Amino acid sequence: MTGKLVTFEGIDGSGKSTMLSLLQASDAKAPLFPNGTVFTREPTKETLTGKAVYAAIGNNVDPLSELFLFLADHAAHLNDTVRPALNAGKLVISDRYSDSRCAYQGATLKNTIPDAFDFVCRLHEPWTIKPDLTFLFDISPEVSCSRCKDRGAQTKFERVDFLNEVRKNFKQLAKDEPKRFVILDAEKKPEENEKIILKHLKTLSEE
Repeated sequence: MTGKLVTFEGIDGSGKSTMLSLLQASDAKAPLFPNGTVFTREPTKETLTGKAVYAAIGNNVDPLSELFLFLADHAAHLNDTVRPALNAGKLVISDRYSDSRCAYQGATLKNTIPDAFDFVCRLHEPWTIKPDLTFLFDISPEVSCSRCKDRGAQTKFERVDFLNEVRKNFKQLAKDEPKRFVILDAEKKPEENEKIILKHLKTLSEE
């Protein structure tokens, strides 16, 4: 059996991390995939590249430098976590992946580089691994920012005007690849969306 790559995407506060926790609990009770499941995320946290990304976000590094730090972290994530797990026939579920770069850095670079969204997406094409399935947690930026405010300190990305642009980019990605994307209403209760996700994962495990 070959491994499968599933990604969670969406603007901040859309419930991706909550869903990851729910699925980890489900997997502990009944394995989601015959060869096991690896739960991961981008940016990575305890790695050199991941720490550089978080430092860049916190210090308002210029958008182009920030993009390439994100790309370096994605490359390290692929090499250290994603590819080995897939080669071992495992299911990989990642909270954010390359689509987040297209959506977020496509927005931050909008006034810096012509066709920034396409530019960022093309940077990934020659070397990344395409997800088998992507769940897009769709939520209004207003609700997103309200949730982010409730959970504590907000990052520079958590503004309604900016998130409107990011949300538009995510929807364009889903429109371009409708067979890969499943759009979820992230304003519903997490348990409702968990049922939808588990149904798709069951189908994926049987392929």
